[in-house]
Amino acid sequence: MITFKPKQVTKKLLSALPDRARDVLEKRYGLSKDGENFTLEAIGQTYGITRERVRQIENYGIQSIQKSDIYSEFEEVFTELHQIIESLGGGLIAEHVLLDEITTDPLLRNHIYFLLVIGNPFYRSKENSGYAHRWYTEKRTADYVESALKNVYNGLKRDELIEEEEMLNRFREELIEIADKHDDVVLKRWLQISKDIARNPLGEWGDATSPNVRVKGIRDYAYLVVKRHGSPMHFREVAEAIEDLFGKKAHTATTHNELIKDERFVLVGRGLYALTEWGYSAGVVKDVLRDILVQHGPLSREEIIDKVRKERYVKDNTIVVNLQDTNIFKRLANSTYIVVE
Repeated sequence: MITFKPKQVTKKLLSALPDRARDVLEKRYGLSKDGENFTLEAIGQTYGITRERVRQIENYGIQSIQKSDIYSEFEEVFTELHQIIESLGGGLIAEHVLLDEITTDPLLRNHIYFLLVIGNPFYRSKENSGYAHRWYTEKRTADYVESALKNVYNGLKRDELIEEEEMLNRFREELIEIADKHDDVVLKRWLQISKDIARNPLGEWGDATSPNVRVKGIRDYAYLVVKRHGSPMHFREVAEAIEDLFGKKAHTATTHNELIKDERFVLVGRGLYALTEWGYSAGVVKDVLRDILVQHGPLSREEIIDKVRKERYVKDNTIVVNLQDTNIFKRLANSTYIVVE
């Protein structure tokens, strides 16, 4: 990914500074051998100065390096970083994505980050409530992409899950002026700039605050499993699927308890759970029977069985037995049933 050696470059750049300024930058950016980053306050305590004074020394150190003759020696390094931002993100990329693409070594990441801070050919936008830290080479593109991300997010429903292809299509519609210039890989990297939009472990996109996206526990994994299956599942099957799909240990009893407590699931048979969003009703078979007859009026036994089977995974005989409760249901002369008033 990179042709230069970051540690050697930063060492040479830091040599342009007096001892204290060099030490402050090494501590602030984790450039020593242990890679530890220090806060302004911690560095200030070391020198017996205020955190604001440390900040001034940090800014002085950065500006001094940028004005030094040594900086010009590494023009090719900063040009290469500029080209990486262009090639990976079309001139805009989230900081964590950029560093992940270059290296997974924590210490090396610190040195790369320091070089990004020092470099002039690119710019950094700080993290805010809507976007992650990001680097860009042209502000117009950065502003345009961020506006498109905001529009995509505003079009999302709270717990909506969108397949990746559909998400990319929605994004392209908002990027109409530049979408054709960039492939799906770049668009997906741009999506990762947003803190409001995220992808769940199954690769589906949605509102980052939704439990369907930011999966935290067994019940969230269970939701994704059942939704992907597309039809009711036994709680034992759900537990097994969680382990198979996500590599998460899911005890059968724990999974069952989580399904019972979560309103996103509804019991539709012995141990069988469906998603409430599929239109299944909560309650026992008698409750379902009552709701159906109240909604549709008098129905024959066959019509009732047909409608109940769409709500519950139960045997026909179970439905018939429940219909015989004369305290709740009444059979009319024409062999249809109604609810007792």
